[in-house]
Amino acid sequence: MTIETVHVPLGDRAYNVRIGAGLVTEAGAQIAPLLRRPKVCVVSEENVAALHLGALRDGLARQGIEVEVLILPVGEGTKSWPYLTQTVEWLLEQKVERSDVIVAFGGGVIGDLVGFAAAVLRRGVRFVQIPTSLLAQVDSSVGGKTGINSAQGKNLIGAFHQPALVLADVDILGTLQPRDFLAGYGEVVKYGLLGDATFFDWLEENGPALAAGDTALRQQAVKHSVQMKADIVVRDETEQGDRALLNLGHTFCHALEAATGYSDRLLHGEGVAIGCALAFETSARLGLCSQEDPSRVRAHLSQMGMKVDLRDIDGTLPSSAALLGLMGQDKKVVDGQIRFIMARGIGQAFVTSDVALDVVQSVLDDAAR
Repeated sequence: MTIETVHVPLGDRAYNVRIGAGLVTEAGAQIAPLLRRPKVCVVSEENVAALHLGALRDGLARQGIEVEVLILPVGEGTKSWPYLTQTVEWLLEQKVERSDVIVAFGGGVIGDLVGFAAAVLRRGVRFVQIPTSLLAQVDSSVGGKTGINSAQGKNLIGAFHQPALVLADVDILGTLQPRDFLAGYGEVVKYGLLGDATFFDWLEENGPALAAGDTALRQQAVKHSVQMKADIVVRDETEQGDRALLNLGHTFCHALEAATGYSDRLLHGEGVAIGCALAFETSARLGLCSQEDPSRVRAHLSQMGMKVDLRDIDGTLPSSAALLGLMGQDKKVVDGQIRFIMARGIGQAFVTSDVALDVVQSVLDDAAR
C-alpha cells in the first residue's frame, strides 16, 4: 500500500497528515525535514512504549536523530494537571528550544496532553502527532485541539495548537485490543452520520471486514475520516460554527464519561457511539428525522458488536435528571443553553439549542431500561 497524504491548509500553520503502513519505522525520514538540530523529545505511555518505542527509536536513529523519552501511565487520568506539570517540567529539563519538535506517541490522551504541553511551553513549540489508536488517527490527532480534564468536566482546560505533522501508521492498529479498535470505530461512524451518508453506506458494507483486520479498508476509512475532519477544521478552526458538527454524540458522551468517572467502564469512542444513537433517537422523537434512521444507526453498531444503549454500560448510572445536569457543564453550553448536534437524516447533522430537555430525558430513561 502506498502512503497517502491529506493536506490541512491553514496558512502558515498548514501541515500534512500521512496515512499508511510502516510510518513508525519511517518516522526519522518524515520528521527530519522539520528539525533545526537532530534531537527530539518523545512522550509516550506504558503500553505503547512496550510495543512500539523500539521501532520508533530505530526509525529516528537511522536519520541520526537523538531521542529522549518520557513514559507516562496509561489511561484518561493522565490528562490532568499533575501529568501536564510533569511533562512540561521534563521538557524544560531536556532544554527544549522553541525551534525544536516534541513527538506525541500514543492515543488521544497522550496527543491531547502533549499538544497542550507544547502549546504552553515557551509560548508554543512545534509538535508531531504519531497516533497509535484508531480514535486518535481519525479524530484527536487532527485539528489542533489540545487539553486536559478537570473535576468539572472533560477537556475544559486547553488550547488550539496545530501539529506540524501527523503520521498515522495503520499497521499499529493491528496491535489494538478489539474493544479499543471498536471504540475508535465509534468516531469513524460519526463522520458518516454527521455529513456523508455514502460513507455510512460504505461502513455498513465494509465495517465487519475492516474490524477483522483488512488493512487496505482500514487505510481507506482513516483517510476518508481525516479528509472530512480537515475540511471542517479549515472552514472553522476554533469552533465558531461548522466544527461543532464534529461533536455529534459528544454532549451525551461527555456526560456519560463524567458519570462513569472517566474509567474503563466506558471508553470515549464507546460513549460517542452511544451518544450518536441517542442523538438520532432524540432527533426522531422531535420529528427531525425518520424513525428508520436511529434504527439503522443502532443496527450497524450492534452488527459491529458495540455498545448502543445506557444499559450496555457496566454498573449503575445516575438518574436521567443527573445526566442532564452533567450535560449542562459541557463546554458546548452557550448562554446557559446546551447546544446539541441533531440530525435531519443520516449525513445531515446540524447544531441547535432548541431541544426540549424533557424529550432528552425520556430518551435517556428509555435507553437505560
